[in-house]
Amino acid sequence: QYPWDLQTALKRPNNIINGGDIIWLHEGIYNGRYTCTLKSTIEDKFITVSAYKNDKVVLNGNVASTVPQTLAVKGARVIFRNFEVTWLGDYIRDVRDENFGGTAAGINHLSGINCKFINLKIYNNPGLGFGSWKSTGGTLISECYIFNNGVINKEGKGAGEGIYVQNKSDEERIIKNNTIFGNYYKGIEVWSAGRNADFEFVKNITLENNVIFNSGIPSNYKTVDNIIIGTDDRNGINIAKDITIKNNILYHNTDYRNNQVNGDAASLTIGFYHKTPVENVVVDNNIILGRNNALRILYAQSLTFTNNIVYSGYVLFTKSVFTHAKNGQWNVNNNQYYTKKQGAFRVPETKNYTHKEWMSLFPLDANSKRQHVGAFNLDNVLDITENEYIPKRFRVTLFNKVEQDVTVDFTDYNIQKGSAYTIRDVENLDSELKIGTLNEDFNITVPMKAANPSKIKTRDNFGVFIIEFNSDNITTEAEEENDNIFKKLWRFLGF
Repeated sequence: QYPWDLQTALKRPNNIINGGDIIWLHEGIYNGRYTCTLKSTIEDKFITVSAYKNDKVVLNGNVASTVPQTLAVKGARVIFRNFEVTWLGDYIRDVRDENFGGTAAGINHLSGINCKFINLKIYNNPGLGFGSWKSTGGTLISECYIFNNGVINKEGKGAGEGIYVQNKSDEERIIKNNTIFGNYYKGIEVWSAGRNADFEFVKNITLENNVIFNSGIPSNYKTVDNIIIGTDDRNGINIAKDITIKNNILYHNTDYRNNQVNGDAASLTIGFYHKTPVENVVVDNNIILGRNNALRILYAQSLTFTNNIVYSGYVLFTKSVFTHAKNGQWNVNNNQYYTKKQGAFRVPETKNYTHKEWMSLFPLDANSKRQHVGAFNLDNVLDITENEYIPKRFRVTLFNKVEQDVTVDFTDYNIQKGSAYTIRDVENLDSELKIGTLNEDFNITVPMKAANPSKIKTRDNFGVFIIEFNSDNITTEAEEENDNIFKKLWRFLGF
């Protein structure tokens, strides 16, 4: 009956709000830029900030302000879940325009430990989507949709990542089950651009089961890395280390049916500056799709690269490979490479090596395979992930080389026959793509072709869909029979 305004709620001291309490956000648009200083002082209990039930809650940062983000987080043991962070309305996204109104991130997590960001929709912000910065620890970012964030900078290039992540803490930072696409710059940067560091703060980070695609495409339709791991520190101190990239799907728009591979479209880059080669980076069981330079392993002191599928014009290395790969600290094996030419492993100013030459030169890729891009194909169903926090909601990632519809089998997911379902394309979450009822074969056919594709829409060979079941609305066999009788009668009467 007497609700706080949002900023008041987000700054309550812990004698009023503490671990175990929930701040419910009721449906509506919250116009403003907010700072959260909530802090739970109870070791094993969290404060939760969440939309109430199924209310649609939107934080709209498109207001007159010099604050550099819509939501700043400074606190401890707080869970943020089930709301949107965006800019609504029309605004200019080109810095060169005289009417440009400034940049602002969606969320900046600036300080505090053990915060969780779950089921958030972070989009259309004129800057970074999510900044997870070094002075935080124990962070979880999960089940979020992060897309179309960024601007065109003074050089006419895209700026604004999906997620920019650092970590000086010894606690692991986990980024998993997110869907990140169509941002103006890179998808996820595990990175520091600072050149004069005196301590390490890009470490202990895990990227798992994320789907990241078409990074950079809104900015003049250019593509950039879906993931980059490294730093630009010139002191050789701030080294990206202890980082795991596992079970991710990285995609760029490509005509795979016609073996398109020319044109630069990096998807994963490891290492950046020669004085700070990455250490203890594990890249395992990922799908890495792009064009030329889809995979770049530039500077890596110690690296595990195993069980990955790579589609690329070639795999790019630097001359440092002759030092680092021969020192016994690289484990590269059991990968499947699809490249345009047999000389798939490129070291500029040296040569392009065939797989056989590569294996003889280094103790690498002995059990890997290299094939021509013409042989490339993938399973139609790349991944089905049930939302950890919302039962019977699934993220389904699909591929079809010839751009045909895909059938998904839900036999093994404990969904009752007759359950109603709704399909949404992640690129159009506010609209229903298809509704239906789960039949006795437990198969659902998902349409891959977009009805009204934009210039930056993903090609019809790839798609990420949300399929949600409602077992409370089950159609029984008797109801189906009655429905069929009614339809027959309706036709008999001439309707």
